[in-house]
Amino acid sequence: MQFPFEKEIVLEDAVALLRPARAEDATALLDVAIRDKDLLQYSPKPIHTPELLRAYMDRAVAMRKRHERYTFTVFDKRRNAFAGSTSFLNISDPDDRLEIGATWYGKEFQRTGLNRHCKYLLMDFAFGELGAERVEFRTDERNQASRRAIEGIGGRFEGMLRHHMLMHDGFRRNTVCYGMLRPEWEEVKWNLLH
Repeated sequence: MQFPFEKEIVLEDAVALLRPARAEDATALLDVAIRDKDLLQYSPKPIHTPELLRAYMDRAVAMRKRHERYTFTVFDKRRNAFAGSTSFLNISDPDDRLEIGATWYGKEFQRTGLNRHCKYLLMDFAFGELGAERVEFRTDERNQASRRAIEGIGGRFEGMLRHHMLMHDGFRRNTVCYGMLRPEWEEVKWNLLH
């Protein structure tokens, strides 16, 4: 696998458009990000102020340049509005694996099916275009909504990393790990499409 960090990857279907994140996307995402202070309560990096969101987007752009993470800005075509962000991260070309994560959407975009469309597009690209053997998902043990969403798209629970990550409020989170393997993708793909 060779992740194409230099490529402008655009993924879309009838519902979702994912395009590479840009620093100026902080303006388009500002209303969504600051509306709910707890939007990223389970994330190590909060975004609920203009300054925090700008720093988040600047960091996303810098991480792509360093070939560490590829962040997308998510646009909801049904609502004609910017909805949030998601990323490919923990990319290991020699191991043919990557993680899909750092995902957040404004409350009004949650539980609308948008996430399912985004995850389908990301997994189809990872397994189909990149030839990944493994896709991983991680979330805070306490984040039940995220865990249900991962399980709903076919992620299999694989274990927990205890006291894995220091959060912005000083809490040490346990990170639950899910995965999907290439041989599992065809069945999951069929289920997501039908």
